Amino acid sequence: MPDAKGPDQIFQGALTKGEILLPKCEDCGAYHFFPRVLCPHCHGAAISWKQATGKGRVHTTTVVRRKPEWGGDYNVCVVELDEGVRMMSRVEGIAPGEVAIDMAVTAFVGEAEGAPAVLFKPSEG
Repeated sequence: MPDAKGPDQIFQGALTKGEILLPKCEDCGAYHFFPRVLCPHCHGAAISWKQATGKGRVHTTTVVRRKPEWGGDYNVCVVELDEGVRMMSRVEGIAPGEVAIDMAVTAFVGEAEGAPAVLFKPSEG
């Protein structure tokens, strides 16, 4: 088999290069996430990869409580990107309890559990 890559490999490979790519259906024009081989909107197979703007808003948020010796509390949220997709992640750079629904955030490639991951920070301005 040739060097075929699945959608997860394409997405993760881009993250290792510091890029956030989103799958976009060329048949209906909709973005989708999580990566897959068929569009969940129209079932088209013409999928291309586009650089995400990185801009979004917090859709839901919660604080996971942990003992300080286990790393302390952290935020878990779902962010809706301007492209219309939602990603589960976390907001870095502020206290977990300060993350609020509808907060403007910007994506960046960081690290989670030793692997590259899409993380967010509060948008400036």
